[in-house]
Amino acid sequence: MAATAAARGTASSLLLSPRRSRGGATASSSSFRAAAPRFRSPRCVLESEQLRVVDGGKRMGGVEPRGAVWTPKAPAPEARLAALPRDTRDSRMKIFSGTANLPLSQEIAAYLGVDLGKILIKRFADGEIYVQLQESVRGCDVFLVQSTCSPVNENLMELFVMIDACRRASARSITAVIPYFGYARADRKAQGREAITAKLAANLLTEAGCDRVIVCDIHSTQALGYFDIPVDHIYGQPVILDYLASKTISEDLVVVSPDVGGVVRARAFAKKLFDAPLAIVDKRRQGHNMSEVMHLIGDVKGKVAIMVDDMIDTAGTITSAAALLKQEGAEAVYACCTHAVFRFDSWLY
Repeated sequence: MAATAAARGTASSLLLSPRRSRGGATASSSSFRAAAPRFRSPRCVLESEQLRVVDGGKRMGGVEPRGAVWTPKAPAPEARLAALPRDTRDSRMKIFSGTANLPLSQEIAAYLGVDLGKILIKRFADGEIYVQLQESVRGCDVFLVQSTCSPVNENLMELFVMIDACRRASARSITAVIPYFGYARADRKAQGREAITAKLAANLLTEAGCDRVIVCDIHSTQALGYFDIPVDHIYGQPVILDYLASKTISEDLVVVSPDVGGVVRARAFAKKLFDAPLAIVDKRRQGHNMSEVMHLIGDVKGKVAIMVDDMIDTAGTITSAAALLKQEGAEAVYACCTHAVFRFDSWLY
């Protein structure tokens, strides 16, 4: 099971809250409330057995049929946009989408009650990118939604050109909304003579003219310090927690970190999931996209194991860790991640 939302198979879950100058409050999604309805539009395709959560012997959510699409209770985006009076919409806020994930941009715009900005993006015969804004952004707060998923370099360069076009069109502020921030894994020198590409990408965004960046579940929070401009780091964890709250599983849970580097993330997840115990998989990485699971720290025998990771690339770590957990006596194994380069249609364990 994976809760994902990102471009062309890259999952990302992104929540934005509109500015309100005439009163009105936005709901906070930082705390986990099992039965509280959320106005969100994430979706999770289920092809394996369903998960449900039990609290005191009472079911907290219904069971969907196998293969159902889970959608939180929320008004349709079109209905939200139509119900909002046009004169109350913030005309100074413009949202433009790159080619990486147009459906996500459309859902964000509909949730905020604004129309998606008109923009022309095309490629020349030699591969060069052409961008033209087809409406005025002078004095506006512009948000550019572009996930730097595969092809990473194409999408990243497209974002730079979009930023430059907005800057030259006299936008008041430019915010880059990047659900999946490419090159975030290259945030340190693990060996000699390596490039720290995360810092390079941050510098390029700043030099292109970006005023603020919004990222979702970045690979390492230390990369946030590479930016010389404000960065808002949001989490997809509440979406996964809401999904688990709508299902029913045994109370005997254990949250598993697939590597030592994800212990902090897994501990925060376990604390909000009924303060579940924590287990850690000791992994040895032999090379890029190559890892070998060695040992398990913690007890998973007879428990439902929920692995939490920030992204899945080749799924080698998740698959090896799941096999180890089953070998150690785990009753069932589920994987939760925000970013994945492919879509899970089923789970083998």
